Amino acid sequence: MVKTYGLTHIALAVRDLERTLQFYRQVFGAEETYREEGRVEVQTPGCKDVITFNQREPHPGESGGIAHFGFRLTTPDDIDAAVEAVKSAGGKIVDHGEFSPGYPYLYFEDPDGYLIEIWYE
Repeated sequence: MVKTYGLTHIALAVRDLERTLQFYRQVFGAEETYREEGRVEVQTPGCKDVITFNQREPHPGESGGIAHFGFRLTTPDDIDAAVEAVKSAGGKIVDHGEFSPGYPYLYFEDPDGYLIEIWYE
């Protein structure tokens, strides 16, 4: 067994780097940590996760076998704010409800069509 700190990052091929960056800033408060031509890395506030947006990669928006990726809410009361943040940032709501009482979820697509889940556990 290899000991790790868990999943550290995901890299996404995107069509429009600035549009994608703005979307993730609006929805998640993503903060830019690194930039080079055609690539930006961001982190969400208070976390050590990294999302890399690559404009130079082929096939933006195609999951390549990944069904979706998710973000865990700190409180279930924030699900309505998440819905509004996604809508106002231009995301497309796919599904919204509860897995069971008190355990809400939201599935939506970002500007490139990646399916993302926000949920409480």
